[in-house]
Amino acid sequence: MPIPARGRHRRRVQFPAQTTPAPAPAAGNLDRRLREAESASASASAISPVPKIMTTTAARAGVSTLFTVRPLIRDPLVTETSQLQDETVDVCLPFLQGTAAAQKPPFNVHGVPALQRDSHVAYLYDSLEDYPAGFVGLDASRPWMVYWALAGLSLLGEDVTKFRRRVCATFTPIQNQSGGFGGGHGQISHCAPTYATILSLAMVGGDDAFKLVDRTAMWRWLGRLKQPDGSFRVCEGGEEDVRGAYCAMVIISLLDLPLTLPPDAEARKHGVETFTSGLAEYLSRCQTYEGGISASPGTEAHGAYAFCALACLCILGEPEQTINRHMDVPLLLSWLSARQYGPEGGYSGRTNKLVDGCYSHWVGNCWPLVQAALNGRQSAASPTLAVGNLYSREGLTRYILSCCQAKNGGLRDKPGKHQDSYHTCYTLAGLSTTQYHHYHTDSSTVLAGPFNSAFSWQYLRIAASEAVLTEPSSDASVFSEGDRLAAFHPLYVIPHQAAASMHAWCSEQRWI
Repeated sequence: MPIPARGRHRRRVQFPAQTTPAPAPAAGNLDRRLREAESASASASAISPVPKIMTTTAARAGVSTLFTVRPLIRDPLVTETSQLQDETVDVCLPFLQGTAAAQKPPFNVHGVPALQRDSHVAYLYDSLEDYPAGFVGLDASRPWMVYWALAGLSLLGEDVTKFRRRVCATFTPIQNQSGGFGGGHGQISHCAPTYATILSLAMVGGDDAFKLVDRTAMWRWLGRLKQPDGSFRVCEGGEEDVRGAYCAMVIISLLDLPLTLPPDAEARKHGVETFTSGLAEYLSRCQTYEGGISASPGTEAHGAYAFCALACLCILGEPEQTINRHMDVPLLLSWLSARQYGPEGGYSGRTNKLVDGCYSHWVGNCWPLVQAALNGRQSAASPTLAVGNLYSREGLTRYILSCCQAKNGGLRDKPGKHQDSYHTCYTLAGLSTTQYHHYHTDSSTVLAGPFNSAFSWQYLRIAASEAVLTEPSSDASVFSEGDRLAAFHPLYVIPHQAAASMHAWCSEQRWI
């Protein structure tokens, strides 16, 4: 008796009809082989017609053809994934062309709409106020909601130190006596909300914010998360992955905690003596056959985990050493490059997924780290960056400013999606990256210690462009000076000075 199929509905995969035998690879006459390929593509279109792009409205002046049409080279195989990709391109094209009714002027000479700064500032200020009852599901994300808003406002040039009292009042009751912060009142400590809390306290700054953290209890709690294989759990009894590793090393380095494990740390029973023991090797095992980096060994590569792993390696030491030693860089470059799509210009987080504004940070901010690994340590006064930008700054800038700005403020995944503070924060962080060259230097704000390298990053402003491009260039600037954002530290994703100030204050405190 046959067993009925159960579970998820099967994806529909359609293959082109093949009426003639496939030509041998060695066949000559390139023209004949091209005609046969066109014939096969036409057969595929007959099975599942490809929607036509509306061309009744011409793109604005200054928009390159690359961003106004679908890719000319197409796979004739039609799947659910390829259809979703086509639909996404169709939704994005009017915005990239500058002809969508929802877009607000003015547009610059490159056909790119201006950053709606005032609208985004108003949206983020509003996101720090009361939420309706329907948001109760985000109760465990209180520190994240504070971080996303403060980081977004900082990028837009707002002074967030005025929120110091409110931030301290919010975070005081969610700190646990056993160390770390929970996501909300009465919740267990977890690396993710603790990371967001520490970054938020760094941004508002000041003695009251810095002394709020019980550093000794934090050290002991993190010691309980360290694992014998070099990794970290995200909470006691929780999963271990690169998020936990990155969050832990951000917390340890900003708070200047000792690298030696507490005496009662379970990992000590397995011969592990420091927080960094075996960590780089664990991160290396997370690189997949594709070249990307997964949450844990043996799982799928993902853009956010790639950033966490690379930033963690850069906290551990100089990128030209840690990344080159522990990653297959050519394979990593291939995977990262494949995450940027045309004509959209934005990034996807995984293979065969759609572009999403948040990956402007998660994937986009991998590039300064990899480029620093290839360029090596630079003179702080006169850097010579032999390796420039390895991605299309023009494409990412166009996607963010043309497709991700919501009409009433805030930024979003893509056209048709709702804006939120998460996408607003990380999409703006990605836009900031396109406006600066970050590089690793021989000068640090930390005079000595294990985190000297993490505080040795500097940046150069990339000039805005108010002139029409005379020839195509993936490294072209298509933003105006009025769209300029603040520069963020490439490892900590907060202003450079905020990170340096928290570390400096903590390093001056007597350790108990």
